[in-house]
Amino acid sequence: MRPLTTHWRTVLARRRQQLMATAGDGAILILPAAPERIRSRDTHYPYRQDSDFWYLTGFAEPDAVLVLVPGRKHGETILFCRERDPGREGWDGPRLGPEGVIDTLGVDDAYPISDIDDILPGLLENRRRVHYPLGRDAEFDLKLIGWINRVRAQARQGAQPPQEFLELGHLLDEMRLFKSADEIQLLQKAADISIEAHRAAMRAARAGIHEYELQAEIERVFRRHDAQPAYASIVGAGANACVLHYGANNAKSRAGDLVLIDAGAEYRGYAADITRSFPVNGRFSKAQRALHDLVCAAQAAALAQARPNTAYEAGHDAAVRTLSEGLLSLGLLKGTLERVLADGDYKRFYRHKTGHWLGLDVHDVGEYRIDGASRLLEPGMVFTIEPGLYIPADDPAVPAKWRGIGIRIEDDVLITRDGHRVLTGALERSADEVEALMAG
Repeated sequence: MRPLTTHWRTVLARRRQQLMATAGDGAILILPAAPERIRSRDTHYPYRQDSDFWYLTGFAEPDAVLVLVPGRKHGETILFCRERDPGREGWDGPRLGPEGVIDTLGVDDAYPISDIDDILPGLLENRRRVHYPLGRDAEFDLKLIGWINRVRAQARQGAQPPQEFLELGHLLDEMRLFKSADEIQLLQKAADISIEAHRAAMRAARAGIHEYELQAEIERVFRRHDAQPAYASIVGAGANACVLHYGANNAKSRAGDLVLIDAGAEYRGYAADITRSFPVNGRFSKAQRALHDLVCAAQAAALAQARPNTAYEAGHDAAVRTLSEGLLSLGLLKGTLERVLADGDYKRFYRHKTGHWLGLDVHDVGEYRIDGASRLLEPGMVFTIEPGLYIPADDPAVPAKWRGIGIRIEDDVLITRDGHRVLTGALERSADEVEALMAG
């Protein structure tokens, strides 16, 4: 793994201290690393660390467990990890080992993962509350229950087992929702890489190009900047753009098609998420431009609501209203605006919400509603704004000129003290800007 700078060791230690202070005395917090996953037979998927674990440790290895014990005199931060093994390291790469973990990550104590059965039950003794991500790893759930039962069996000798299980996410999700200056810098880097990648794909586009060729242009830029896809890239030409989570990416484009690309880089764990829709031959048709302009207007309406003390859902409501007005004006919907909104008629062509939190996960943690009401936006929150329109290719109720057009426009937005900042704002968005880029 990349060595941590002194600054990042301090950042990670501060996060752990904040989490323990929130959990309070008498708590113990337990977080396993992400397990390795089999892809086929004896080959694995590329390893990706659990986002919570990464947020608190910066440690990229599997087979590890972080334990935080507020107030423990012999050290509050304990990490169990794999021991050094030159034989295995020759196959799988270097390991830090317990000694290296202390030196590199700045934890208080570290033990071999093979010793966890002997050590963890003692750490659980006389702790009243266990904060743990229940249900995320069924195998580890059973281990934890077994350790608690071992403590319970020692009750006659004075050992007191924990009395409460609490979801770790209730504490950690709120911490992760608010991005620090360091995190914003990494999110901006991921956004900048993604902007370059989308431009590369637009410039490479031509009638007859395959979706996977455009995907290759995108992901080539990611890897060139030491980043990787934050999620499976979506490249949909023609009617494939109407499939929200399209993943085949193997069709051949045709002259006159729009191409929808939803792709973002992950850099040092932090994700970008951008969608653009553009004509493969560089020029929008009249119908394509009309819908593209409408989606741009919906995004602008949502963006106008991106400011502190405004309800998160206000952006979605503004986008829906704008889209509905436009669909009525274009004749794709009938009736009054109030009726279209009340009955949800717009959902024929717009089936998803207008955004989501963004951070270490592309669909990041954090509550959207508090006590039944949409939460208010606050500085440090980062989310996407991504309205779209999807006109089915086989809808006989729609004039032929609209059929098979799928458009989504997505940008990444940071709430600031006095408004917002669009992290991906440098990427061409309007029809005129896209055409100019593709003609250049």
